[in-house]
Amino acid sequence: MSQSKTLDVITIGRSSVDLYGAQVGGRLEDMGSFQKYIGGSPTNMAAGTARLGLRSALITRVGDEHMGRFIREELAREGVDVRGVKTDPERLTALVLLGIRDDRQFPLIFYRENCADMALCEDDIDEGFIAEARSVVATGTHLSHPRTEAAVLKALTLARKHGLQTALDIDYRPNLWGLAGHGDGESRFIESAAVTAKLQSTLHLFDLIVGTEEEFHIAGGTTDTIAALRAVRAVSQATLVCKRGPMGAVAFTGAIPDSLDAGETGPGFPIEVFNVLGAGDGFMSGLLKGWLDGEPWPVALTYANACGAFAVSRHGCTPAYPSWEELQFFLRRGVVEKALRKDAALEQIHWATNRHGDWSTMRVFAFDHRMQLEEMEGATPERIGAFKALCLQAALTVADGKPGHGILCDSRLGREALYRAAGTGLWIGRPVEWPGSRPLTLEPELGPDFGGLQEWPLEHVVKVLCFYHPDDSAEMKAAQEDTVRRLFHAARRNRLELLLEIIPSKVGPVTDETSAQVIQRFYDLGIYPDWWKLEPFATAKAWENACAAIERNDPHVRGVVVLGLDAAEADLAASFRLAARQPLVKGFAVGRTIFADAARAWFKGEITDGAAVSVMVERYARLCALWDAAREGGKK
Repeated sequence: MSQSKTLDVITIGRSSVDLYGAQVGGRLEDMGSFQKYIGGSPTNMAAGTARLGLRSALITRVGDEHMGRFIREELAREGVDVRGVKTDPERLTALVLLGIRDDRQFPLIFYRENCADMALCEDDIDEGFIAEARSVVATGTHLSHPRTEAAVLKALTLARKHGLQTALDIDYRPNLWGLAGHGDGESRFIESAAVTAKLQSTLHLFDLIVGTEEEFHIAGGTTDTIAALRAVRAVSQATLVCKRGPMGAVAFTGAIPDSLDAGETGPGFPIEVFNVLGAGDGFMSGLLKGWLDGEPWPVALTYANACGAFAVSRHGCTPAYPSWEELQFFLRRGVVEKALRKDAALEQIHWATNRHGDWSTMRVFAFDHRMQLEEMEGATPERIGAFKALCLQAALTVADGKPGHGILCDSRLGREALYRAAGTGLWIGRPVEWPGSRPLTLEPELGPDFGGLQEWPLEHVVKVLCFYHPDDSAEMKAAQEDTVRRLFHAARRNRLELLLEIIPSKVGPVTDETSAQVIQRFYDLGIYPDWWKLEPFATAKAWENACAAIERNDPHVRGVVVLGLDAAEADLAASFRLAARQPLVKGFAVGRTIFADAARAWFKGEITDGAAVSVMVERYARLCALWDAAREGGKK
């Protein structure tokens, strides 16, 4: 591959926000809440191929509003190149409302009247950008309007000029061709000689054409599948891949035989159908991975069938698609639970390998303290809230827009600081334990069923501190384990990461094995925290044991942060040097060492807001520098 080919695939066409009904088994009319995802076939494929390790990009238009920014930001988080995503100042981003009625009915409504992506035009196609890629993938909808068709044809012409491979997902939606009403978005096939003629005028431009049997019917102009494939073959020498639902898919590289069974195939997967929406885009993502990697068609079709199986087994389109690690695990192990979304091992890998954000460095200013601040002279709930806003100001000053910084802040006393932190680029952890509780109890705002987590922003990380020791009584262990287990599942259900903090030294004697034993116990319970927060161990062996226990159970864990326990700065520097030898330790989460002196003086009225911020900025910056030095030393 030429050095100039910085992209593997560029998809072009639809981009929308999918609002997916959260309730399953009811009418779309009766949906009470919705989950928000990116959508539109080319957008789904761009994200799906990125998850599989391809360098993907998207050409489309989005509106100059919140939904357009969501699509752009979510694509970037998925690793998709968004240089081709243009912002349309006049039109709104497309929306789609979808529901899962049962395993056969999936009602959807397209809100696409004069939407942004249908304003895509030739001027949006940059030759230099196209030339960077190995392939261009188009979808059928953007051949339905002269303006978008011109943009697609320009992209395909430039692709031919620069030696790119080209692919078409027929993606036939009669509704989007003006052949069905607004309430018929679920319709997949209506005969139309005009649509057939339009498609056939472009089919010669492609090296790969993919569709269901019904989609080849519209492309070929007949409902006889073999005849339709032969009609397509008459105008195109592309490899034709026909999707056959639960029967898998078949590829034809030459003349079309008398039977679909005579083509090249890959194995299908016997799984439960939960949601067919977006399955074709998942299939196409896997197929493109195999195709562009030069795999034989049976291998490429295996990837495609597996990715389609993931899609039909989960809620949503793009969120259902697998990572490369997940796909490999699935192909090695096979189907264990036909309802893949209920396969605990598979779902853990899915969650852990598709998380967003690079948090390989964690310098966290922890001011989630409640009890310690409430005990200070002059502290009131209102003044504590104001002080926490100063803590946030200090954190933002030190971060200065650079990555690798974060905060821990509660919502009971620090709500205003949490509100202000949104969208700043900081990692945000939020505690849920009632301060000092043992057995563990949670803040009342969560409610007895943890329903309060439904109100949390997705960027917030659930942090819980559990004073747990291997020598605890059976009753104490059972009570604490039940709370943590329920919290873990509630966090996952609400798409929130979990940080589990354990401090066994506060409730009993510890050895180099103690924390490792606690860590293993929680994994044995099926609890897989995204983060661990551990006390600063006194020996290298304790760190080795703890990290080995984590890596043995969860090789995809985010990592560990080391807490401070109000230690002096010199003691923290020593603990940093010891912890930083472990690659799994990503940084620190320290609070009182940074804020305690400033807080006491500020609550007494002895220093101003600015002076308090200055003290905390200086101390937080020094700790960041100490960690960075320790990490650099640990690499040697």
